Amino acid sequence: MKIRTLLIILLFVASCNMADREREGWFVDARTEKRVDSLLDLMTLEEKIGQMTLFTSDMDVTGPFMRDHYVESIREGRVGAIFNAYTAEFTRKLQQMAVEETRLGIPLLFGYDVIHGHRTIFPIPLGETATWDMQAIKESARIAAQEATAEGLHWTFAPMLDVTRDPRWGRIAEGSGEDPFLTAEVARAKVRGYQGDDLGALNTMLACAKHMAAYGAPQAGRDYHTVDISEITLRNKFLPPFKAAVEEGAATIMTAFNELFGVPATGSRLLLTDILRDEWNFNGFVVTDYTSINEMVPHGFARDEKHAGELAIHAGVDMDMQGAVFHDYLAVQVEEGIVDEAIIDRAVKRILTMKFELGLFDDPYRYSDPEREASLVMTEENLAFARDFARRSFVLLKNENNTLPLPDDVGSIALIGPLADNQRELIGSWSAAGDYTQSVTLRQGIKNRQGNQTRINYARGANIDDDDRTGFGEALRVAAMSDVIVLAVGEYALQSGEAASRADISLPGVQEELFDQLVRLGKPLVVVLMNGRPLTLENIDANACAILETWFPGTTAGDAIADVLFGDYNPSGKLPVSFPRHVGQIPLFYNHKNTGRPKTEFKFTSKYLDVPNSPLYPFGYGLSYTTFDYSEITLDKNEMSMDGTLRASVTVTNTGNRFGEEVVQLYIRQLVGSITRPVKELKGFRKIGLGPGESKEVDFELTWKDLAFYNADNKFRAEPGYFHLFIGASSEEVQKTRFVLTE
Repeated sequence: MKIRTLLIILLFVASCNMADREREGWFVDARTEKRVDSLLDLMTLEEKIGQMTLFTSDMDVTGPFMRDHYVESIREGRVGAIFNAYTAEFTRKLQQMAVEETRLGIPLLFGYDVIHGHRTIFPIPLGETATWDMQAIKESARIAAQEATAEGLHWTFAPMLDVTRDPRWGRIAEGSGEDPFLTAEVARAKVRGYQGDDLGALNTMLACAKHMAAYGAPQAGRDYHTVDISEITLRNKFLPPFKAAVEEGAATIMTAFNELFGVPATGSRLLLTDILRDEWNFNGFVVTDYTSINEMVPHGFARDEKHAGELAIHAGVDMDMQGAVFHDYLAVQVEEGIVDEAIIDRAVKRILTMKFELGLFDDPYRYSDPEREASLVMTEENLAFARDFARRSFVLLKNENNTLPLPDDVGSIALIGPLADNQRELIGSWSAAGDYTQSVTLRQGIKNRQGNQTRINYARGANIDDDDRTGFGEALRVAAMSDVIVLAVGEYALQSGEAASRADISLPGVQEELFDQLVRLGKPLVVVLMNGRPLTLENIDANACAILETWFPGTTAGDAIADVLFGDYNPSGKLPVSFPRHVGQIPLFYNHKNTGRPKTEFKFTSKYLDVPNSPLYPFGYGLSYTTFDYSEITLDKNEMSMDGTLRASVTVTNTGNRFGEEVVQLYIRQLVGSITRPVKELKGFRKIGLGPGESKEVDFELTWKDLAFYNADNKFRAEPGYFHLFIGASSEEVQKTRFVLTE
């Protein structure tokens, strides 16, 4: 009897008369488990190791080196997953090799960096988070999954959940900023969006929470660099988003490049087994980042790659991305008795379970349908959502004398700057399958909005990152003949993202010099920023009339920006990260701790001699075209017991003359604890919409879990004591009251 016929019979028998069984994180029925076990029994050691091997195709490059022989590895059954391969046609071609040319016909798993959209590109994740709109963030992931699965993909390497307080680190663009609570909420929304309620549905895909852990805290903000923090800091500040993702059912976890406690994360049993498996009951599979097993050798933690593989598999790694360490050494290590084959079986079982859950064994080509691809990618509905989502991400940083919105009847606009008529940069870093030639420039967006009603006098003025000043004269000429100046400046897309750390986070090149010369004309000057990180903007803040932070807004950028510039949408974004005044303040974050000598006018206190301690723009900050008034906070009680709840309320009133949305933010501070506590911690937020003159009561409910933290004994506990409670429009603009937590 042929082996494939035998396989079919075994899988059919195993599927009969099995009751459903719930597992942590998602539902896996006993039928699926039995099918996996039956298949595992048929596999050779080499075939099992193949399932633990992930190679890139040659369709895209997202790491330091490529393998030329991935096709041969597929045909040999020595690779179980491929990344950087998409489109219905290409994935079907590769899948056919795996299913029709190997002994057992096990289908491939296709993964890709679907980070902020697939073909339709949304704002970079830092911009997405600036919406503080979890429903919209979930919807963006749902649309991304729909487009990606229509092009043959099963798995995204997202969301990135690395909390960071250092904007020099380029990958801040790919995350949600400096706060663990906000990042955890984004984690939940993204996982729900990508995975939906049913991994077997054609429009859902596996999520991958990355990078575990503390990758966002490298020394000096330099990518891949050493991380040196305490375990209490790890648990209180960096792990909560990953725990939230696991609780939400994230199917996979990716390891980090950095070391932690002197151990590379890919070799950390503490992270990948003790915490992830034993404490959190994670049942999905763990994949490394690109060649991070191999990199334990230059870290100085492994003698050679063979030793690195041994460390990784014993730490809890299930799949090796691109490094071929498992591929090359794992079978030998089993023969030598270094690795128990039972560990391999456990890893393979986790991987195969996901393939069954996705329905790949029922129909390995179900995701590679050209008709579905043609009908679901970059639809009018997706683009409409992208436009609305982008404008929700914008943060109005300054608006002196109501410079914005611009009037419909403005006669002429001087549109100046290297990003004013630029398509390439608008979709940002990690835009993967996005096609920048489809993006709408700011120049086109204003023209689409105004038609011939307004004359657009365009001049590039300067490049993004060089010292060429030859365009200054033309920029000044068109500015002098115009009613208002709109200056679009910022970064290249690839000046943020992976391997894009910057020691100087001011505007690159001579863009600020161009700004200074335009200021001297005395015209109303609006600065539109496009960037992947906080920038140092003290001079711009002091001299611009209005500043609109648009991040990298995605495919529909120009139309979305025009919507806000002309008031078709009232900006509602709030900063998910503090903007420093000077790079010397970094790391700078709102939820810092006090010192024994808090800043005062007295010399011997904690402060700089040359700049204030405070950020230029604080976490949670963002202006509107209307104004909001906050009442005093009302508590339903002044004492809260450990098993009780506390209800905090505030009334918010729109005191302006137009509809607006406000993000109402709640923070707490425990005044004394077994370890020192931050001056503020975000514990809740609500995004509300109010018409002119309208008021709304906003309620928050706290339990002991909202007040708990990892304490001096490294236990997650709430401790009795006095608390301050703050509600307001940002981390700095708040009302304050107090309560006590009792035993």
